Amino acid sequence: MRIAVARETEAGEPRVAATPDTVKKYKAVGADVVVSRGAGIASGILDADFEAAGATIADNPAADADVVLKVRRPSDAEIKTYKKGAVVVAIMDPYGNDAALKALADAGVIAFAMELMPRITRAQSMDVLSSQANLAGYRAVIDGAAEYGRALPMMMTAAGTVPAAKIFVMGVGVAGLQAIATARRLGGVVTATDVRPAVKEQVQSLGAKFIAVEDDEFKQAETAGGYAKEMSKDYQAKQAALVAEHIKKQDIVITTALIPGRPAPKLVSAEMVKSMRPGSVLVDLAVERGGNVEGARLGEVVLIDGVKIVGHANVPGRLAASSSALYAKNLLTFLDSLIDKKEKTLAINWDDEIVKGTALTRDGAVIHPNFKPKTAA
Repeated sequence: MRIAVARETEAGEPRVAATPDTVKKYKAVGADVVVSRGAGIASGILDADFEAAGATIADNPAADADVVLKVRRPSDAEIKTYKKGAVVVAIMDPYGNDAALKALADAGVIAFAMELMPRITRAQSMDVLSSQANLAGYRAVIDGAAEYGRALPMMMTAAGTVPAAKIFVMGVGVAGLQAIATARRLGGVVTATDVRPAVKEQVQSLGAKFIAVEDDEFKQAETAGGYAKEMSKDYQAKQAALVAEHIKKQDIVITTALIPGRPAPKLVSAEMVKSMRPGSVLVDLAVERGGNVEGARLGEVVLIDGVKIVGHANVPGRLAASSSALYAKNLLTFLDSLIDKKEKTLAINWDDEIVKGTALTRDGAVIHPNFKPKTAA
């Protein structure tokens, strides 16, 4: 079994899909590991580090590989170099990318999308959305603090008192919880909001105050999978009014709200931005899906009437060494479930819930029920 760790070709992607530690684990189950030359440099991993772990270095390691590991979905040009039947594992970004999925199917590869991992106990260690969002939430606070230009904790000095920054986190998933915890550690006065009632207790346990319109619709605002439901227009209006009043008093606002397969919901209007004090900062973690903040632009820090809107792309990649280490471990655990340890070969159980949830293509077709091409009536 030959495992290839491909170099990322997408601009601005510094992460890598393996580390020397995971290479050693792959070697331990009898795999040959080949790493693309320079694949880990942006994450602080030299080719020599991979070689010391037992990997070999090549310019095009995926050409005859049984398994190809990547961070981002491979381009059409990359796919053409893969052998038919190869297993390709990456963050595939399948929503709205039908042509890319067809290209994977046409190439005859078996593609797995790590971000579609079922949210079950057994798959927690494979959950790339959680591992990457955790770091994004941390980095959002660091980026917000860097742009804020003032201290976050209250400081009592002989020259006077510096008040604590007021930090508001919108969306309390994995990223939001980490943002709350980080902001609290840095001394901010933290509030948070979410449409899911279950997170109220989590917010409070981290020492933050929960802000929401807690009506009957709010009490039923979570899917069985733990995601937020899209709320009614009436609820959105009530919540927006509450948030609009609250946001005027905030120094840093961090937005993290995403609904799988849909554009990011708009949480902060242009009017709300204008109501904030000059020097305030908004950090939009959903900017790659259209953004939660009106006026946010991907890859830019926008200044509107003295208020900064931070829209960095690929926020987990801004901590490339840490995010690569976690992502590589996610892949290792997932791949471990596909390998027959005795025979030291791939043995995919197509009835496994994890395989069913993540498999996109097989035998020249898109097989995932959410992305199969719609047939004519």
